[in-house]
Amino acid sequence: MTEQSDLLKALNAGAQKISVALSAAASARLLDYIQLIEKWNKVHNLTAVRELQEMVTLHLLDSLTIVAHVPQSARVIDVGSGAGLPGIPLAIAREDVTVTLLDSNHKKAAFLRQAKSELKLDNVSVIADRVEDVKPAKLFDIVVSRAFSDLPDFVAAARHLLAPQGTMLAMKGVYPYEELAKLPASVVLDKVLPLNLPGSDVQRHLVLLKAA
Repeated sequence: MTEQSDLLKALNAGAQKISVALSAAASARLLDYIQLIEKWNKVHNLTAVRELQEMVTLHLLDSLTIVAHVPQSARVIDVGSGAGLPGIPLAIAREDVTVTLLDSNHKKAAFLRQAKSELKLDNVSVIADRVEDVKPAKLFDIVVSRAFSDLPDFVAAARHLLAPQGTMLAMKGVYPYEELAKLPASVVLDKVLPLNLPGSDVQRHLVLLKAA
């Protein structure tokens, strides 16, 4: 069996376990995406994860665990997107949503623009700026962060991007007791959900915050 078919099998099996339906085209595009990361990684050090098989689990499936928590046709901003995680996998799996990828690092933003172009992601836009300086014409339904900062800093930096009825999604590892205790008054905790990541025994949690 070729590596490509191994990767496809792992991706589709994992997606099924987290109840994410992927079309054949979406699965192929997701694999094209991690191969693009691998190619750019050689020069730009986008991510510490180097192996494609690991990327399927730790990048693609991890990002897809939030799919069920994104409303239909939502406007999403991925703060501190880095290599496009979780924004690009979300945009590929959910063509109904529009995703803005935000990163202040210009090399990473260059990669995000290349990925948008090569993967033909019409529902994606890229902003190279500090989150504090972003002044959107229209606020976002979902403000998501995967590895941006701790919860109080995430809220302080990105709360102004959130629509009144929107949700801030923070993807965390272990249950963030200390960070939750320091949340500012501008948000209220909705819930903290454990996330099951197929193929990995690392702890993952999703923190959902609402505007106060």
